[in-house]
Amino acid sequence: MAYNQYNYQQQPPPQQQYGQQQQYGQYQAPPPQQQGVYGQYQAPAAAAAAAQPGYTGGYQAPPQAPPASNEANLRYWFDAVDSDRSGQLSTEELQRALINGDWSPFNIETVRLMMNMFDTDNSGLINFAEFSGLWKYIEEWRACFSAFDQDKSGSIDFNELKTAMRSFRYNLSDDFLRLIIKKYDKRGKTPAGRGDVSFDNFVQIAVTVKSLTDAFMRIDREGKGYATIGYEQFLELVVMNR
Repeated sequence: MAYNQYNYQQQPPPQQQYGQQQQYGQYQAPPPQQQGVYGQYQAPAAAAAAAQPGYTGGYQAPPQAPPASNEANLRYWFDAVDSDRSGQLSTEELQRALINGDWSPFNIETVRLMMNMFDTDNSGLINFAEFSGLWKYIEEWRACFSAFDQDKSGSIDFNELKTAMRSFRYNLSDDFLRLIIKKYDKRGKTPAGRGDVSFDNFVQIAVTVKSLTDAFMRIDREGKGYATIGYEQFLELVVMNR
């Protein structure tokens, strides 16, 4: 089965590219002489650096939400959403802690994605230490989001998403990007659809593309950009990345 050819690399020097395509496969857009670790969930270093100190774009945490560096305030915020006083956050409690710039909560799929990433003891709950790491990760993505939200509208449109994906070193077609926009636009299935995505959905897109790319790389061992895949391999790839 032929796939739309796109490029990624695991650990070769940044100058080495697949064919004539743009290299991709990392959540960062480093200078040509610099490359970060591949395979970790992190906000793009270059995009984050491009943002102003703090998040000043359309998507901000609520005024009472703490900075990631202030442990006392972060603890206060954790306790505020820990409604059952268990010392751990459920998915529903975590959703109340994660808010978009328009004060809407993160969609539940993104919350579950964050839960899976940071629930290091596989308890199904987030303790304070895990929450601290999650909060820092979200704040890095806020800076990244702000850098790509060029018109400061509080959402990412098609052109901004295209720029972001290329900065992350993913060479994706316009048709595929439009498909992503259609799927993740909160209003996409209604007359109010604007063809853009909110902060929480932007994070979900970026993490999902990376995890699927990682899974595909395990099949495309030679780095050709296409592979023959069996039926059960396909099912496994989908199930393991949901």
